[in-house]
Amino acid sequence: MYYQTYDPLGSVVLSTLIAAVPIGVLLYFIALHPHRDQAGVRHLGISAPYAALYGVFAAFAVSCLVFRMPVASAVSAFAYGSLSGFLGIIWIVLAAMLLYTMTLAAGKFEIVKESIVHISFDRRLQCVLIAFSFGAIIEGTSGFGTPVAIAGAVMVGLGFKPFQSAVLNLLANTAPVAWGAIGTPIVTLAAVSGLDEVTLSTMAGHQLPWISVLVPFWLVAVFVKMEGGTWKEVFEVWPATLCAGLSFALMQYFASGTNALHLMTDVVSGVFSVICTGLFLRFVWHPKTRFLLRSEREALVASGQSAASATTDKTTWKYPYSVKETVHAWMPWVILILCCAAWGMPTWKNYLNNLFSGITFKTELLGSAFSGTLSLPVWDMPALHNMVQRVPPVVLASAKPEAARFAINWLSAAGTGVFVAAVLSGLVLGLSGKQWKEAIVSTGRRMKTPVIVIGLVLGLGFLTRYSGTDAVLGLAFTGAGPWYPFFAAYLGWLGVFLTGSDTASNALFGSLQRITAQQLHLNEVLIVATNSTGGVMGKMIDAQSIMVACAACYEDPKERVHALGPIFRTVFWHSIAGAAVVGVIAMLQAYVFMGAIPALPIGK
Repeated sequence: MYYQTYDPLGSVVLSTLIAAVPIGVLLYFIALHPHRDQAGVRHLGISAPYAALYGVFAAFAVSCLVFRMPVASAVSAFAYGSLSGFLGIIWIVLAAMLLYTMTLAAGKFEIVKESIVHISFDRRLQCVLIAFSFGAIIEGTSGFGTPVAIAGAVMVGLGFKPFQSAVLNLLANTAPVAWGAIGTPIVTLAAVSGLDEVTLSTMAGHQLPWISVLVPFWLVAVFVKMEGGTWKEVFEVWPATLCAGLSFALMQYFASGTNALHLMTDVVSGVFSVICTGLFLRFVWHPKTRFLLRSEREALVASGQSAASATTDKTTWKYPYSVKETVHAWMPWVILILCCAAWGMPTWKNYLNNLFSGITFKTELLGSAFSGTLSLPVWDMPALHNMVQRVPPVVLASAKPEAARFAINWLSAAGTGVFVAAVLSGLVLGLSGKQWKEAIVSTGRRMKTPVIVIGLVLGLGFLTRYSGTDAVLGLAFTGAGPWYPFFAAYLGWLGVFLTGSDTASNALFGSLQRITAQQLHLNEVLIVATNSTGGVMGKMIDAQSIMVACAACYEDPKERVHALGPIFRTVFWHSIAGAAVVGVIAMLQAYVFMGAIPALPIGK
């Protein structure tokens, strides 16, 4: 039995500093370690897989040498995190990316794009529809920088400048991030914190809808000012801006709290926003004049016309595809929503988990029990299951040892539902053998690095949890006292800023946030969820997202390099302000609007 100790060095300050070393190493190598590329250009930070690997080495050293965790238990804890990450997270991401790549291989994604673009030719509304609503759909299915790349490339193709396309898509890719890649951040947060997944999703859904209403106005204001427009032109489209944000927020609030749809919150909210905004613009309201890009206005003036002559008319609604073609192109996303809804239903999950309940087995794997049914095998992690004991003041003296059972729910896992959707979509789209191969190979090539990083970071997160180093850091954060709900948002923000992922930030700090909440007698659900909702505001300034934005929006490699600094400086203060808004929301919910905090299910 390994009993956690929270002051192994006899000094709270030194023990806390040592406990922070693994996270510090990871963040240093990601963001600060200097290196030069092949061209001799100096950069800060190294590739994420190597940074994560160094963080893992540091975690093993601290856990085993300083905190005296048995080596076998430490290895088991790391393996437990990585294995859980593969089935609960990586499987989702791989399947979601496969589905998206299939739509590209079949040439149907172009129709999806055009169906959104033709909703309005007003440049302000295109920003909202493409960067926000459409970007949220891509975030919900793929995540990991994909929406910034896709929506950014679409906007550049429509004539937007590369710089403004990158900035606008970074700003837009905030409110939806907590449910990116079929809810991966929420799934991770639940895994590392031990709290109920749907409850955490519901809590996030009681915070981020306020941001979702704000973001479309935010986008329009930034874009119009970039193009030399006025505040009057910003508010000219407020009915449509409000429709896009409010419809998204309402669906986000509803879907995030349901068993069937919580992992698909972004997808259903983005689709609902596109439909509502499209119908609103088509049948209820449309701006009398179109706001054009500066270059378009200058071209009109040069040709002897007035920029004000760009009034909207029925010709703006001409669409090159038939209804049948459009419906066919959107079918993969419809199938995805239906499959994820089915896999989110408890009755369906139970059915799949019991599908082969008649086939049972009981054996040992690496000296530990490996048993169960064919549809739900369970492995008690060797040297770890019920062999780690948290102690006061983190838990009560009567607390049970920490369980570590890896349930291989290969049929009921959310990733299986996404994979089924991908296979059905390929059949519906009529992919040829060559296109199937192209989609699979492209997905594997694209996801190789994210898979490695996710596995390493989740292994590191579980290791810090079972070694007790996260508890040491959590105890240190109790110094924030009653202000902690505000700073909880900035802790998540810092994690995303430096790791490039809300998922990674949740893996690192999810358990720490819960421990801190317990020590300060704050609501655990609120504080843990705020790690993710605050973290979404760090997404616009992390190096990975900015690099993806530059790669998607700039064709010239030299321009990409020179754009990194200006883009970062432009979005940085937006990021700071956004995290502050989330922090204020968390403070209000902690002390004023406590009814907004959902209760955990009985027994959890």
